[in-house]
Amino acid sequence: MSKVAIVGTLDTKGEEFKYVKDIIEGEGLETIVIDAGVMGEPYFKPDIDRSKVAKAGGESIEKLVEAADRGHSMEVMSEGAAVVVEELFEEGEVAGIISLGGSAGTTIGTTAMKRLAVGIPKVMVSTLASGDTRPYVGTKDITMMYSVVDILGVNSLSSNILANAAFAVAGMVKGKKPEPKEKRPLIAATMFGVTTPCVEKAREYLEEQGYEVLVFHATGTGGRAMENLVEEGFITGVLDLTTTELCDELVGGVLSAGPDRLEAAGKKGVPQVVSTGALDMVNFGPMDSVPEQFKDRNLYKHNPTVTLMRTNVEENKKLAEIIAKKLNKSKGRTALFLPLKGVSMIDAEGQPFYGAEEDKVLFATLRENIDRDKVELIEKDMHINDEEYAIAIAKKLIELIEND
Repeated sequence: MSKVAIVGTLDTKGEEFKYVKDIIEGEGLETIVIDAGVMGEPYFKPDIDRSKVAKAGGESIEKLVEAADRGHSMEVMSEGAAVVVEELFEEGEVAGIISLGGSAGTTIGTTAMKRLAVGIPKVMVSTLASGDTRPYVGTKDITMMYSVVDILGVNSLSSNILANAAFAVAGMVKGKKPEPKEKRPLIAATMFGVTTPCVEKAREYLEEQGYEVLVFHATGTGGRAMENLVEEGFITGVLDLTTTELCDELVGGVLSAGPDRLEAAGKKGVPQVVSTGALDMVNFGPMDSVPEQFKDRNLYKHNPTVTLMRTNVEENKKLAEIIAKKLNKSKGRTALFLPLKGVSMIDAEGQPFYGAEEDKVLFATLRENIDRDKVELIEKDMHINDEEYAIAIAKKLIELIEND
């Protein structure tokens, strides 16, 4: 039987981990306890001790104890715990994972969780779970549970919270997941609110043709999640309609997916159809959060918490150069579609981000820089949300996949 991995510092949180362990085992599951503590002796005997974790992280536990450098110790033990958990999973020993802690414990636990595939149960009880969890969750399906009180002893409040977490991971592991009626090739698509009509129509067409479409919201994390799944080999083809995260990376918006966005499919040789969806906008928070240097730009209040800024001519030129450089390196079949009548719902005549000059520069620069031997360039005298455009990009992706 595969076990539930329990990862954490048994020198400082041993009582709490023992409590969680007993509940999980009371549900009929086996556990494997991995001690990532450094300075003190464990509260109870783990299955994998701290010396093995430290060694997996590239150091000896003796050196860590002697140096007494908390920051370095956490780096080593985080990596060590992640390596141990990954190896156990590959050996078929781990069916789920749970951890608990403050900032250090959360870092250790979630670093290990990120090494496991999407779909493997992951529960993190954390004092940080009500704040910005992006650094801890990343692009994986980690369930974060706020501890409410600090994780220090098992009291009348914490006992309920820890028990709920233990029952949660036990239930996830024991639960029988429904098998899909049929396994269909997976297509990854990117969408933003302003490109929704196009993606919805393309998805509908692709699913009619026997594909399953996973739609990723292009909010930074969404783009990274898609790229990760492509890298891990889950994806048959990519419909990267909405490349807007590149705008935030270039200009400094809040929804960047990082500098490696738009590279995974090319590196893996996965067939891809790419377009210029929502390259007319950079994302910020509420209007008063927009940086001072952008106050005089064309700003649009999307809702009370989101302000959009129209990309200018210079930025569109740079975006086109970035896209061309990335796509020209593609190892697989690649097509780039240009919607000549607008790249988003609000980039159309009469709409607040209509920018004939900006779009003209974007398209012209792409024409100049795309390597036609590597990338098929297709121009359509249509708006990106036109139904015909959506069908055209879907058909092209199917063609690339079938001829791959």
